[in-house]
Amino acid sequence: MSPEHGGTENRGRKRVFYGWYIVAALFFATFISIGARQGFGIFISTWEEDWGVTTAAISFVGFVGTLATGISQPIFGWLADRYGGRPIVIASLAVMALGTIAVAAVSSVIGLVVLYGLVISFASGGISPATTGVIVVRWFKKRRGMAMSVLVAGGSVGGLIFVPFLDYVELEFGWRIAWIVTGSLALVIGIPLILLIVRSKPGDMGLKVDGGKSIVDQDSDAFQDPVGPKYVERWTYALRSRPIWQLSFGYFVCGITTSSIAFHYVRWAQSEDISRDTAALAFGLLSGINACAVIVVGLLSDRLQRKNLLGAVYLVRGVAFLALIFLPGSMGLWSFALIGGMSWLATVPLTASLTADVYGVRNLGTLFGLANMSHAFGGAAAVWAFGLAFTHWGSYDVPFAVGAVTLLAAGIVSLSIKEKKDSVRYVQVPREVILSSDETTVVTT
Repeated sequence: MSPEHGGTENRGRKRVFYGWYIVAALFFATFISIGARQGFGIFISTWEEDWGVTTAAISFVGFVGTLATGISQPIFGWLADRYGGRPIVIASLAVMALGTIAVAAVSSVIGLVVLYGLVISFASGGISPATTGVIVVRWFKKRRGMAMSVLVAGGSVGGLIFVPFLDYVELEFGWRIAWIVTGSLALVIGIPLILLIVRSKPGDMGLKVDGGKSIVDQDSDAFQDPVGPKYVERWTYALRSRPIWQLSFGYFVCGITTSSIAFHYVRWAQSEDISRDTAALAFGLLSGINACAVIVVGLLSDRLQRKNLLGAVYLVRGVAFLALIFLPGSMGLWSFALIGGMSWLATVPLTASLTADVYGVRNLGTLFGLANMSHAFGGAAAVWAFGLAFTHWGSYDVPFAVGAVTLLAAGIVSLSIKEKKDSVRYVQVPREVILSSDETTVVTT
């Protein structure tokens, strides 16, 4: 019996909205995808020793990979807008799983660039919020911030579990086994879960946004009347207005500061005479704290202005970067885990929800994909630059200082977003008014 219809035995008992089952399934896909990628830094020192290469050389793999992920996200987002997110997630997770298993056969930086930097990283763009987020926001409106936060928490839980887990497997069985195990989990559990549970939009199951039944299979965007004053039918119109650029700038800085840490946090700790095991546990703590922080942010974001929370998140992360520079060794390690954990992936649900609130959900995949691309470009540059800086100076102090300064700028820019003027949460306009008016005038106002 289908979960959306229930039966006689369920009458009189409130049923869980099916959208939450979809969030749970996508939570696991995010858990695998982001968790495994955050564990990349565990293997840097091992590859340096095995292959006789520098930190800068391995960082180049991260540069290519982050760039490939960024380029793929607006492409997958555009496809999700038009064909639904479900097939994109399934195909991407399958390619990513097989590619991850194949990394076990790699024996050089070049092989790692091809498999991880190009194949796996490009496919991972199909399991990013640019596609999974499109699915979630089409199922939720009233609790959109919370639903997105639960989805993103999958990445935090992935970091909490995967980084220490991969460290253990690598030490006990070798790095090749660690990659085989990761890919197998995605292949055996992740893909069947998505196939069985996930649907691209409520209309696919005869439901409406936030629950209820619909006899017509409609795109959930049809239920978004009224919309905000900057709602767009075509994604290109959004580029003529300020919010998308403000959000993308903040996300560019987010990429600089999260990708660099994911790749270099463990390597920095080792340069401070801190063991790799301790560093992996610290990153796990960071991810665990963030899993809780993301949920709290989600609850608050459905009640407060999202742009204020977003600005606060960037500023808090800036303080965490200063801790790495000014606090000694272990104190800096744990302080960063504690302070940084409060902000780590909290930018994702806030940025995605703000984008949907301002421009509508019709083109969310494309628009949030563009924001994610800016995130990836910032991350790609930072991953390589941090590696070059450490190789030449033997220290991460200068790049960490750059990270702190850019986070200050991102916080200020985010706080300057005029959410009460542009968001559908505060200003509502009948959709037909926008469709019948000159859209180029509406979106630039």
